[in-house]
Amino acid sequence: MSNENGTNLIDSINGAKLGRFHYKTWLISGLGFFTDAYDLFIIGVVTSLLVLSGWNKFSTLETSLLDSTALLSAVIGALVFGRLLDKLGRKAIYGFELLVLVTGALGSAFLTPTNGVGILIAWRFVLGIGIGGDYATSSTIMAEYSNTKSRGKLIGMVFSMQSLGLLAGPLVSLGLIYSGMSLGIIWKLLLAFGAIPAFIVIYYRRRMPETPRYLVRVRGDAEAARKNWEKYTGMISKPTNVDTHSATVKESWTDILKQRKFILTLIGTAGSWFLMDWALYGNSIMSNTMLSVLVPASVTGIHHLITTTEYSAMIFGFAALPGYWLATFTMDRIGRKPIQMVGFAAMAISFATLGIFHQLLSASYVVDFLAIYGISYFFIEFGPNVTTFVYPPEVFPTKVRGFGSGASAAGGKTGAFVGTFLNVIILSSSIGESGLFLILAFLSALGLVFTLLLLPEPKRLDLDVISGEDELISRESRPTKTGIKQD
Repeated sequence: MSNENGTNLIDSINGAKLGRFHYKTWLISGLGFFTDAYDLFIIGVVTSLLVLSGWNKFSTLETSLLDSTALLSAVIGALVFGRLLDKLGRKAIYGFELLVLVTGALGSAFLTPTNGVGILIAWRFVLGIGIGGDYATSSTIMAEYSNTKSRGKLIGMVFSMQSLGLLAGPLVSLGLIYSGMSLGIIWKLLLAFGAIPAFIVIYYRRRMPETPRYLVRVRGDAEAARKNWEKYTGMISKPTNVDTHSATVKESWTDILKQRKFILTLIGTAGSWFLMDWALYGNSIMSNTMLSVLVPASVTGIHHLITTTEYSAMIFGFAALPGYWLATFTMDRIGRKPIQMVGFAAMAISFATLGIFHQLLSASYVVDFLAIYGISYFFIEFGPNVTTFVYPPEVFPTKVRGFGSGASAAGGKTGAFVGTFLNVIILSSSIGESGLFLILAFLSALGLVFTLLLLPEPKRLDLDVISGEDELISRESRPTKTGIKQD
């Protein structure tokens, strides 16, 4: 591709046809998300296995912390890596978040002694920092290499690798349990497995060049941006007479953060993600506990765990996985906002149904419960779970894109932590599952309101337009009363 028609480098990125480099970026980013999902959700199975393998029974507080600590530290990781991404550059940071993740996964597996609850919680804390960092970095980098026409699909494809990690958890668990291996070895292998895909892609992340958008908009180095673009994509981009100085955003990142548009947009992205993650993670991490109501009282021990894990695999495979990919491949046509709104509405209806008709929460209504529960899972994925990830790197300018994405993810993981931590307490209280589903229905309805009032529609709009970057550049280059540009 050349610039013989006078288009600049940013136009070349926006208009590039889907090519090999797009899919390479997706795979390098997406394998991290496969790992993120697997590591976050596998702890629910591991917690059950630990007691069955000889550990002391956990208190309610210990169970809550085991299930939710990685989510809490993910908030820290998302904020820290998001800010470093903007401060130091994409290339300087990308890959280090997975080093932290691998360290946490292997420490959890091989450096945790029997009954070492506190030590396992500490390693899960380390793991979560790496996971949070991946949320901020991967979405930003994929967005900055995407074209306008397929940007939603490409970012969505990164996140939808989560569906495979979500499904891998129960399948790997069942495979190891049916192998007859010692339960004391199985839980270690389950925790260690999450380090493998992440370790594979660290090398490739460290070799990725700085994104052209960051070099142009933040560093003001159009020539380096052009060379990186050509080297990474194989597309030839000739220099133009574009005023690269005016194409660089001069406004400080703190000034951008204070703007009303940034604040309201962040409330929309982080708020809707908070509400969605409360519903998703509380359900998914605790799926073995929540699905226990469907298992006859006569089924106990490892057979009880096998049954609930099989139910989880069915829901993840037949409801969640199709929802992820359907949202991914339709959002550039349907739009992010309609998908997110429909998803929240369907979640509210499904959860309200399970909460009001509490007789469905019994072994006598397994098929009915799984059908409604499955519908809620489908619309979580064909809805806000995918779109809340796609939104942030689209709606924030390059100079604060990493922080905006990280802060949005931090909002989501805060909701995930609160939901997972409180759900354990709620389920063990008089409120029970029926009350919990009514709470989730209310949160889903609130998510619909946040989406309607606070979020724009980014479909088929150039990244500079929807993020407000063009507006920032235009304002900075506008003549003042003295006739001098505002730089």
